[in-house]
Amino acid sequence: MSTMLAARLHLGPRSESPRSRRLELNEVPIPEPGPDHVLVKVEAAGVCLSDVHLIDGTLTPMLLPGDVVTLGHEVAGTVHTLGPGVTGAKVGDRVVLQAGESRGAAVFTRGVDYDGGWAEYTLARVDTLVPLPDELPFEQACFIPDAVSTPWAAITATAEVKAGEAVGVWGVGGLGAHGVQLLRMVGAAPIIAVDPLPAARERALEFGADLALDPADPDLRAKVFQATGGGLNAAFDFAGVAPVREQAVLCLAPQGRLVLVGLTDKPITITGGTMFSFFQQQVRGHYGSAPEDVAKLVKLQGLQRVDFSRSVSAVVPLADAAKAVHALEAKEGNPIRIVLKP
Repeated sequence: MSTMLAARLHLGPRSESPRSRRLELNEVPIPEPGPDHVLVKVEAAGVCLSDVHLIDGTLTPMLLPGDVVTLGHEVAGTVHTLGPGVTGAKVGDRVVLQAGESRGAAVFTRGVDYDGGWAEYTLARVDTLVPLPDELPFEQACFIPDAVSTPWAAITATAEVKAGEAVGVWGVGGLGAHGVQLLRMVGAAPIIAVDPLPAARERALEFGADLALDPADPDLRAKVFQATGGGLNAAFDFAGVAPVREQAVLCLAPQGRLVLVGLTDKPITITGGTMFSFFQQQVRGHYGSAPEDVAKLVKLQGLQRVDFSRSVSAVVPLADAAKAVHALEAKEGNPIRIVLKP
């Protein structure tokens, strides 16, 4: 039986501390596609902060049947083998994979609840394949599911941002950097980015923000209100940090909404609840994106409405997956997306 290299997260018994988790490079059998599935040769796979949180124990797979999983929910490649009776794809098709799939009433996430794409090959249900145009490199396409589609859905569906609305983006990393670009595209104005890293603030301005502020600035709220003429219509927490949420709420306009995109296991608290209610402000939780969002973003890229070339911070071999995880966690080089290439 042929084997392949895969970066596998060993969770250990659920009763053990999350600190016992370990990421290992393992030789595993190349899987065989069954009905409605294809085998995809992985050409590129993104490293996401969610992967870091799975490794460090902040996140735990809810639907994984065992205690080992191949990570990687941002995957692009070519169709290598068709399962029995599959007609919706052909060998050689260039594709990006949806980050998950519906199974009855439940949504299973690739690389979390079933094996993902940090491997030389991965299985994909045929209805999770999104065709890629030849001109879109795999390295730029792989992270469209999640790193781009998540902020897109947060902006267009959850926050319902309209042209001319004032918006704030807290955290200009893998999600926030794309959030700035997408907000610019839909006509939000002004766009105010907030990040503690000077390089991230510079990047936000390059990507289309009108103003970039340090969260430690004691005059931040005053500067936001001056720039917007009354506060933010929508504020996005892409960092998943409690102080961000407290600060963002204070920058909202009447009827403004705070959209929680970054994941955290910490409580959600709002200081000044009476004023929050008086001004009829809202908190909206957001998670992931819909399948049609990925196809829509591929189309927008093909029409040159968005540019993902600046988002590829590094391309590293699959064998260096652990180093890539460390670089993202430590923010070495202020990365947007580190991409693994088998």
